[in-house]
Amino acid sequence: MSIIPEVECYRCGEHYSALRSRCPNCGTRRVTQSGRTPAATPATVKGTPASDRAETNTKWQMIFGLILVAAVILAVIIMVSTGLKGLDGNEAGTSSRVTPAPPEETVIASIPTVETPPTPSPTPTPKPDAVKVYFFEKELTEFTLAPSETVKLKAQAVPAGDFAGARFKWTVSDDSVVQLNVSDDTTECSCTWLKHQPGGVTLTVECNGVTAEIHIYTRNS
Repeated sequence: MSIIPEVECYRCGEHYSALRSRCPNCGTRRVTQSGRTPAATPATVKGTPASDRAETNTKWQMIFGLILVAAVILAVIIMVSTGLKGLDGNEAGTSSRVTPAPPEETVIASIPTVETPPTPSPTPTPKPDAVKVYFFEKELTEFTLAPSETVKLKAQAVPAGDFAGARFKWTVSDDSVVQLNVSDDTTECSCTWLKHQPGGVTLTVECNGVTAEIHIYTRNS
């Protein structure tokens, strides 16, 4: 066992002889701890005037602290109560200023009435008094076609002056017997024999709902 005590460096933990004043490892100066006990102050000694004054000051500090806490709580309660009263007053004032809704009859009467314009009636298509079919200047009600014969017919609506630009529709009851070839303005039509048909066929000419029928007979030779 070594006679000279060793000390431990508080910085690096190195152990070295107590005769050294610095650590040989890091060079930190050795601090010698004092073994003395600090002397008591008069205020810590019971029964002294300083101790009595310290206790009195502590009591007053506690009293003042309690009074301050009570004052803060009271102020918060007053502020909350005032805010609630103000809110109730505003709601009451708002409800008192609400304008009553007008009667239902007034609201309905104030809406302007939009009148729907009347729908115009369609202009009726004028109808001729009659439809006539001519071969040159001769009006026809019937005629006869020979094999391979073609006859050109012309239609006219009566009165002619009121239907100068009228259009006509030409149809035949059997187009395998008589072939029709209508002009661009529909006023003329060529009828061509295709085959013989006992009893013949019917040619119909229509203009604005008025029709004329011409019977066409066919013969074999």
